[in-house]
Amino acid sequence: MSPTPDHDPTGPAAPTGRVRIVTDSACDLPQAVVDELGIEIVPLTIRIGDEEFVDRRDLTPAEFWARSAAAPELPATAAPAPGQFEAAYRRLAEQGAGEIVVVSLSGALSATIQSAELAARAVAGDVPVTVVDSRNCTLGLGMIVADCARSARSGADAAAVADRARDLAQRTRVWGALDTLENLKKGGRIGGARALLASALAIKPIIEVRDGVVEQGGKQRTRSKALAFLVDTLRSYGEVDNLAVLHADCSDVDLFVEMLRPHHRGDIVIGDIGPVVGTHAGRGTIGIAFHERRR
Repeated sequence: MSPTPDHDPTGPAAPTGRVRIVTDSACDLPQAVVDELGIEIVPLTIRIGDEEFVDRRDLTPAEFWARSAAAPELPATAAPAPGQFEAAYRRLAEQGAGEIVVVSLSGALSATIQSAELAARAVAGDVPVTVVDSRNCTLGLGMIVADCARSARSGADAAAVADRARDLAQRTRVWGALDTLENLKKGGRIGGARALLASALAIKPIIEVRDGVVEQGGKQRTRSKALAFLVDTLRSYGEVDNLAVLHADCSDVDLFVEMLRPHHRGDIVIGDIGPVVGTHAGRGTIGIAFHERRR
């Protein structure tokens, strides 16, 4: 689902005393989910060539992919300034929020969490803010955020919501299949000769978010085998919660969702991979995010 460039980033007003959830735009949650749960998103900034854009506001995913494909170098992303988080906290406090929990992009990938913590200290006398490192990105982060927002809406206090976020951070799994090595080549993560060879052999690298960073998770020879690998990976975990499909402008996303449905009883959230991961993973990347159940 593509974001609406002119949506109101403040979301709906909160009842007095309610715990509100703040995250950053690396969550990649569909805007409908954000609006429904009253989640506050502080955006990262994207630089493509000489132009700078505010994530989720200035570029739709399709525009991001088109611009980044035409650029000779990878886009760069910048963490929000502390002042952006502080403004969000104060706005929520004015709307009646009694406590705020921030669930951020992995601290191993971005300085975003540092900005969130600095801002939390700045507003400490006005509204209590707890910051939790999700140890995740894209919909791995997003599904933690959505779960926490539902807990807050059900009446959980900030301490319980933050504990929930920390617990889910340990049980969140994100797996993806890359469709191209062009972005890794542009970013210097793989040499041109190796990229050419891999492309000729139709190799599709598998990635996994592990310990807060994106790691290699294997490789498959074709797109169809990569999709089947992701389905088998989901099956290997047994019953899971909060399944989501993340994709970077993929024409086969509906097919992939149907492949997953026999192996998951609940709803499946579908979201666009944003610039933070998409810049390195590239167009055509597709994956899954979910919460492993405690054994």
